[in-house]
Amino acid sequence: MSASNVSDVDRSLYDFVKPEEGYERFADGLTPDIVRAISSKKDEPDWMLELRLKSLDIYQDLRMPSNWGPSIEGLDMDHISTYVTSKAKQAKNWDEVPTEIKDTFEKLGIPEAERTSLAGVGAQYDSELVYHNMREEVAEQGVVYSGIEEALHGPYEDMIREHFMSLVPPTDHKFAALHGAVWSGGSFVYVPEGVHLDFPLQSYFRLNAAGAGQFEHTLIIVEPGADLHFIEGCSAPKYNVANLHAGCVELFVGKGARLRYSTIENWSKNMYNLNTKRARVAEDGVMEWVSGSFGSHVSYLYPTTILAGARSSCEFTGITFAGATQNLDTGCKVVLAAPDTKASVSTKSLSKSGGVSTFRSSVMVTRNAERARASVSCQSLMLDDQSRSDTIPAMDVRCKSASVGHEATIGRISDDTILYLMSRGATEQEARTMVVNGFANPISKELPLEYAVEMNNLIKLEMEGAIG
Repeated sequence: MSASNVSDVDRSLYDFVKPEEGYERFADGLTPDIVRAISSKKDEPDWMLELRLKSLDIYQDLRMPSNWGPSIEGLDMDHISTYVTSKAKQAKNWDEVPTEIKDTFEKLGIPEAERTSLAGVGAQYDSELVYHNMREEVAEQGVVYSGIEEALHGPYEDMIREHFMSLVPPTDHKFAALHGAVWSGGSFVYVPEGVHLDFPLQSYFRLNAAGAGQFEHTLIIVEPGADLHFIEGCSAPKYNVANLHAGCVELFVGKGARLRYSTIENWSKNMYNLNTKRARVAEDGVMEWVSGSFGSHVSYLYPTTILAGARSSCEFTGITFAGATQNLDTGCKVVLAAPDTKASVSTKSLSKSGGVSTFRSSVMVTRNAERARASVSCQSLMLDDQSRSDTIPAMDVRCKSASVGHEATIGRISDDTILYLMSRGATEQEARTMVVNGFANPISKELPLEYAVEMNNLIKLEMEGAIG
């Protein structure tokens, strides 16, 4: 059986570009004046400006990571603009969104998704939210879903101040500090005690500008006994210059509450995706992650869950697809810090055409986590002999009554499997796509139907091409 050379195909659904004529774009680089200008433009309270400037100082003091993950030498902050906006005001009526921006989200299917399956939608274009809306019946339950900047100017300012960058402090790493200095856009969600949402909320992030960064901040607070499913989607067109995504997600899950956070990331292959996501779970709370990573040139992405309350639990389900020119370093971290906590991690990764996929897991069991249980399972599939897949587990267990396990499998598509499927009438390309879809199926089943379809389409885009 000859080797398969699967080439990338046209990604016109995602790679279309809108002109920046009439847009406001701050100078490249990072200075105190730029940070003050961002804060002034948003008319922020003094404490937020102080946090930004403190974060800038921390950013300048910290070194770039040099011995962790793939190289980010191609990212030069002196050639990244940290703020780009169309000057459009945030709209609550879709008809009020500027035509060129509306066309972008129409192509990506956002309004249709809102009409058919979502309780609320936020859409960010470059550095600012351009649209935010929520069903009236959801608002009547006391649920708050708005732009975080909008919420800063209302009755939830004190709540935001208490939680903002408390899970991900600027001292965490250099790009957390960068985020603290220049963050812009993002969502604030508050679900009152006992409220269960029947439909998901969604935020979609589109980075259109070349040589720019996107730094949205998502803050979600789910009160005791409440239930929420939040979906995050993102995409960007491909340029021949570096783009940067350094967002931040902070999730607070109350006693007996449940939060599912689903992500389909389809950044373009000139993107450096250096995102940070973290959740804290109280007693009997449940945190569920569903993650699909398909884009970017380089990714550093390790969603973290802190199981702080007794009997709290975490499930992480993820898939990563690394194609040509991609080096995706992904995984997750779990801290079990209370008795009878449970964590389950199940991931799959695919690599082709020289792509590199690295899975990192970190499981820490503290002395207080009596009878804690954690299991990590990682399966990797390489589609040719040019690709690479690595699994790097780390376990720090400090409690004798804890039970922790890890398993990993790495392999290639069996020639016998391909020959069998071809004997049943499939072409070689169809056979390989069938195997990959079957491999990814446990992940897609965890997504709402519309997003499972998008994930399967992304796999199809990666698999189509010339066989030879």
